[in-house]
Amino acid sequence: MSHFSQTSDISALVLFSGGQDSATCLAWALERCGRVETVGFDYGQRHAVEMDARLKVRDGMARALPQWADRLGPDHVVDLTGYGRIADSALTAERAIEMDARGLPTTFVPGRNLIFLTAAAALADRRGLQVLVGGMCETDYSGYPDCRRDTIEAMSRALSLGLDKPVPIETPLMALTKAETWALAHRIGGDALVELIVEDSHTCYLGDRAERHAWGYGCGTCPACELRAAGHAQWAAA
Repeated sequence: MSHFSQTSDISALVLFSGGQDSATCLAWALERCGRVETVGFDYGQRHAVEMDARLKVRDGMARALPQWADRLGPDHVVDLTGYGRIADSALTAERAIEMDARGLPTTFVPGRNLIFLTAAAALADRRGLQVLVGGMCETDYSGYPDCRRDTIEAMSRALSLGLDKPVPIETPLMALTKAETWALAHRIGGDALVELIVEDSHTCYLGDRAERHAWGYGCGTCPACELRAAGHAQWAAA
């Protein structure tokens, strides 16, 4: 559901965590938009490494994509630590990563994308940014209901009503497998962008940066690492 062409001068706010998916989305937005800003959310994550990764990937993006470096504008961080304490999960507290009684992983943070999109829409309104861009995906993902296309489309509708103006939400990875996400990054930025994602982005739920694998740093066993590793192997073998 693209709202602009590849040569558009539309401005965008990218929901940017510093992980593989949001890094790919940032590159995707820089390729298409004349002005791009980023927003991150401090919701009391267990591992500070995620917030550190954001800055490294942002800084590296200008080097990996020098032709669009001048399109990258300011970064913003929203303090949602109070919400993180309410939405107790294995990402914000010392809990085992397992399935709960509903069949959802304990890494599910209830309403996280709903809160993120609401805060991002308010920020975009004040910054004069026209489109939100997020890395939500319902193909290769951990089963979170707030990553589904229906959820994002409903949020776009609700935010548009609440702000009394269109609030389009671009989700370029929604229908992609993780292998296709690696391929998209390579198409946009070649080896330089892939190397930036491998070296500096962070996805591991356990915050592990001890060992570098072919696909990046991580424990290699949590659901996020397994998805990322499998996707990289599939892409590399293609």
